[in-house]
Amino acid sequence: MAESVWEFSESDGSVVVHTGVTGPAARTGHRLTISMRAWTATVTLHDSVPTRIAATISVDSMHVETGEGGLTPMTGAEKSLARMNALKSMRADKYPDITYESDTFTPTSNGFRAAGTLTIHGRTHPQTLDFQVVENSAGRQITTEATVTQSDFGIKPYSLMMGALKVADDVRVVVDVTHGR
Repeated sequence: MAESVWEFSESDGSVVVHTGVTGPAARTGHRLTISMRAWTATVTLHDSVPTRIAATISVDSMHVETGEGGLTPMTGAEKSLARMNALKSMRADKYPDITYESDTFTPTSNGFRAAGTLTIHGRTHPQTLDFQVVENSAGRQITTEATVTQSDFGIKPYSLMMGALKVADDVRVVVDVTHGR
């Protein structure tokens, strides 16, 4: 029985957060695509079956890639302001990392289901992730997607105009990595 460890970082793929907007003035706001540019993940395998995953994302590494919708196209200055507001909402100075850990895996038809814990903003909650694994010429492509509710972790979504425009409480997180041959 062979044990192996796969190490991943931002050079192996992406962690992307998609936000929405809500409130009476939602049509004026931008739906953001935010890349997390500094992260690591370690997957421990036993006989090619995952037995543990530990991942850490640096909150300060967020970068606003695009802002869709809104009354006007999102400018570079608005992207910088959106980043500053997100860092403030997440209290990145006090809670610099987001972590995920799991040591429970169940095989699925196209990968594995991990039951673990997600820690954001100093709060930890259970989080199940379905990892799809696809063999291709580059190696194994591993993807997962999850919806995270900010208020579950004590984060108050950013709002303005006295709450008429707010970042939606639920954000979608997409992870896409490749483990090379």
